[in-house]
Amino acid sequence: MGRKFEVRKLSMAKTAGAKIKVYSKYGKEIYVCAKNGSLDPDSNLSLKRLIEKAKKDQVPSHVIEKAIDKAKGGAGEDFATARYEGFGPGNCMVIVDCLTDNNNRTFMDVRQAFVKNHAKIGGPGTVGHMFEHQAVFQFAGDDEDMVLENLMMEDVDVSDIECEDGIITVYAPHTEFFKVKNALAATMPDVAVDVEEISFVPQTMTEISGDDVAAFEKFLDVLNDCDDVQNIYHNAEIAE
Repeated sequence: MGRKFEVRKLSMAKTAGAKIKVYSKYGKEIYVCAKNGSLDPDSNLSLKRLIEKAKKDQVPSHVIEKAIDKAKGGAGEDFATARYEGFGPGNCMVIVDCLTDNNNRTFMDVRQAFVKNHAKIGGPGTVGHMFEHQAVFQFAGDDEDMVLENLMMEDVDVSDIECEDGIITVYAPHTEFFKVKNALAATMPDVAVDVEEISFVPQTMTEISGDDVAAFEKFLDVLNDCDDVQNIYHNAEIAE
């Protein structure tokens, strides 16, 4: 217990250019997921989760449909996953997940983001062992014991449940994502789930303050501007 999970969702972009970047990242991920598996979301649970997440982040249906149609054609770009790990400003730990059709370009872009922003890129496993690959669900509530009991009755493997400021956060192994989702829908149908995602959850937090805060925010902006970057996970906690 006692871990903090900072919800890092793709916020609604305020400019057309920023929206295009968000749509592009979702489109690429949906395309790869559909191309490497079934085109039917009902038989491709990873694709189903991605589509639901995209809709929750208000990605237009035509962007989703175009990505699936592109995968249906069989041809097109060949994207590979790439993961980079290291330490950001203030010595916080960072994981950067990418989808790329040019590993050399992506590595240089990500490396430059680290080098030019008081950060240090490392090799595979540098910080990954300090994160847990978890399914995370978050919704309003104040009775974590009742939620835990409901999930246990549905035979769900729960890693942790926290309740803070009227918000309940459920952590479970990433393989249990749909089991948790279905259990919550079955036992608490009136509860609106605000967050449902698979994430790398840090085991410990690193507090950053002073000049490191601005440097960290700039570092994240540079990474997000990289077209190949899909997700960024970190354990930074801004000092109040």
